[in-house]
Amino acid sequence: MRNRRRHQTTFVLAGTYNIAWGLFTIACPQWLWHITGMPPANHPQVFATLGLVIGLYGVVYFEIARRPEQGWVLAAVGLTGKVLGPLGLAVLIVSGEWPIGTVIICATNDLIWWIPFAAYLKDAWPAADLTARQVSSIVVP
Repeated sequence: MRNRRRHQTTFVLAGTYNIAWGLFTIACPQWLWHITGMPPANHPQVFATLGLVIGLYGVVYFEIARRPEQGWVLAAVGLTGKVLGPLGLAVLIVSGEWPIGTVIICATNDLIWWIPFAAYLKDAWPAADLTARQVSSIVVP
């Protein structure tokens, strides 16, 4: 795989970041409301649950780092979330439900990862294609 070491580093960093963000958000689920000046959330458990999910993505990213030749599908799901998250936030900001300061959540969780994840997917695609052909030849004689 091209740039294997760089991609492994990317996913170790992404995994570490996601687990740290998730743990912090579970421990302090009102942090976003505090730093943006929004009134406290009525149900901070929902944001804590988001922290749990983001933290679990960190485990997935460590697995991609461990076996980058087999991580294409997992990384594609991760990048899809990193694209859809900002779209959802944009709807909240445009509708006036959330202030512009909440962009911090997507800047750090999503936008900074677009280029490295896309680069990995580009480099990993041939390996994913080969694996898919090998599987289909086994499953469909």
